[in-house]
Amino acid sequence: MEKHFTRIANVVAAASGKPVTFILCCAVIFAWAVSGPLFGFSDTWQLIINTGTTIVTFLMVFLIQNTQNRDGAAMQAKLDELIRVSRAHNTFIGIEHLMESEVEEFRRRCEAAAREADANR
Repeated sequence: MEKHFTRIANVVAAASGKPVTFILCCAVIFAWAVSGPLFGFSDTWQLIINTGTTIVTFLMVFLIQNTQNRDGAAMQAKLDELIRVSRAHNTFIGIEHLMESEVEEFRRRCEAAAREADANR
């Protein structure tokens, strides 16, 4: 199931970022707006666009979060590998799993080391 979801999520995410998708969405909104007088700007007419956009937004939130999670994990794995094969400190590998205060401490140490390196030039 995870494999199928990932495949579908990738296809939908790629399609939703294309200009043609934006144009299609604009066309749907335009058609809905133009049909207003035909339906007398009724509550049902308004409910159609409200329901449609709510459903799409609700689903897209989860799709975008899934894509961001995978992208972030892949980026972290690549950075961890660069750290592992370089002269960098291996203690940085996996710090994304620490509490925010612990990550902040790593950031402060890095900034201090950078300032010290600049002062020694």
